[in-house]
Amino acid sequence: MKILGISGFDTGAEFKRAQLPELNGRELRILQGQDSAAALLVNGTVRAAAAEERFNGLKATGLFPVAAIHDALQSGDVKPQDLDLVAHGFAYRRPPASEGDGHDFHVRRFEQVYDPELQVRLLEEHFPGVDWAERFRPVPHHLAHAASAYYPSGAGESLILVADGMGENESLTVAVGQGSDIEILHTVPVMHSLGTFYGAVTLYLGFDFMLDEYKVMGLASFGDRTRYAKDFGDLVVRHPNGRYAIPLLARNRGLAEQESLRGTLRVLAERFGPAREPGTAIEQRHMDIAAAAQAELEACLLHVLVHYQAETGLRTLSFAGGVALNCTANGAVSRSGLFDAVHIPPGAGDDGTAVGAAMYAAANSQQSTSVARATMPYWGSSYTRAEIRSALDERPDCEATCHDNVADLAAETARALADGEVVAWFQGAMEFGPRALGHRSILADPREGVMRDRINTLIKHREDFRPFAPVVLHDAATRFFEIEPGEEDRYAHMLIATATRPEHRHHLGAVTHVDGSARAQTLRPEHNPELAAVITEFGRITGVEVLLNTSFNLRGQPIVRDPATALETFVRGGLDRLVIGDFSVRRRTNEGVRR
Repeated sequence: MKILGISGFDTGAEFKRAQLPELNGRELRILQGQDSAAALLVNGTVRAAAAEERFNGLKATGLFPVAAIHDALQSGDVKPQDLDLVAHGFAYRRPPASEGDGHDFHVRRFEQVYDPELQVRLLEEHFPGVDWAERFRPVPHHLAHAASAYYPSGAGESLILVADGMGENESLTVAVGQGSDIEILHTVPVMHSLGTFYGAVTLYLGFDFMLDEYKVMGLASFGDRTRYAKDFGDLVVRHPNGRYAIPLLARNRGLAEQESLRGTLRVLAERFGPAREPGTAIEQRHMDIAAAAQAELEACLLHVLVHYQAETGLRTLSFAGGVALNCTANGAVSRSGLFDAVHIPPGAGDDGTAVGAAMYAAANSQQSTSVARATMPYWGSSYTRAEIRSALDERPDCEATCHDNVADLAAETARALADGEVVAWFQGAMEFGPRALGHRSILADPREGVMRDRINTLIKHREDFRPFAPVVLHDAATRFFEIEPGEEDRYAHMLIATATRPEHRHHLGAVTHVDGSARAQTLRPEHNPELAAVITEFGRITGVEVLLNTSFNLRGQPIVRDPATALETFVRGGLDRLVIGDFSVRRRTNEGVRR
């Protein structure tokens, strides 16, 4: 059975801009349906998946994923007419008749953005000649998230938690997965959204909603969690039986405030002082606010999970939604002892609902196709040696050396890293999700903090408070990080924060955060033999079987997809070396001397 999953709303940003022209650019980002993507599921196995941003260069775009669809179909050697189903990770219905404030706006938004019929029309426009209406399946947003976490986990039974900004009407869903069934136990309405709460704090701190929440997470490590704990206790109220309410989000009066969160931001300013303007200095109070917001998020998640774990007795958790991208909160859940296994999909955000919608449609189709257990999400574009060679031929500013085997390539790369080079790494099929997992990465020596500062300042051009992640071989993970034996695979997707063991922090300065934490990625050699060989050789040279691993992109740019973009980013970013396929690439100066 061949099923295409898609996510995103093509006209969401355009509609909001036209209807509410008084909103500024940051306020216009508060919308549903960004991170569009496409995924191809064949007989229960993901054959291809990618976000549209990797093709059009527009980070977090919600535009219809036509390029990602073409790529997925080409990768799977599937023609549009061969698809059995197309599943979309939303299932909106027309708003009921109401005289409420903004009702006409919500009806127009349904007609111009959310109506499932619009997805059918887009499919007909870009892929004509197929009866898409018969094959189209809208999947409720939180069920798509739930499916993306539960089905590929391999767990026959699991507690499921979905938490994000919003689905159609809900912001948090608790469910139980059993076999192919997902039974919803509890939902929290949009008015009390943990994702929107954290996004509002993100806006208040001068960052972008639904884009920069990870910056708040990184900033929180520098703050005092207790300074504003009472204030956030007033703004987010926990009730018995796993319930909570967020009165802070009820302070938006009228349509413009609801769509911009101005009322919420006004309350935050009254409590904590003026909001930080983007690009201005970060003060200690900003760090303390971030820390208190992070603590409140973790407390609410654990409050819900404690109750429902006790109610169901389930010791496995499947967790998805935008909130599940918060590695620090995931670390708190992992350390809580509530669960023996925690499964978070690599595409935990809305791009992952393309995968989840396809999986849900498969499990609930007449054929009831089972979903294969997933390992590493290397589901994107890949390139042959000839294609890479062709891209190199177009770059006279670069020179390349071709290696005949992985051992030689790994040895040269490891020596370069040990000598202090920053290496762009481009291998195999592109990862799915927001994390670079060793196929589209920037690698560096993890031992000294100055390396972190160099990459932040000279290459990534990003804030100095943001940490970098370590990648460590599976068998060495428990030696360097506070990971329990048997739990190494929990950290394979770089979505759960742990801590660097105290005895190793002095020589893992570039990947250990100020609070001792590390967003470690564990790597099994069979999943990525090329990178594993580099780490092994680096360990032989230095005694440290760990590398710094960050995404291969520059500030504001999606992770690179193809060889031409890789070469351009390598040169423009001033990296020391690019390892792409079998080739090790250096830059030339105007005089023809290698750099």
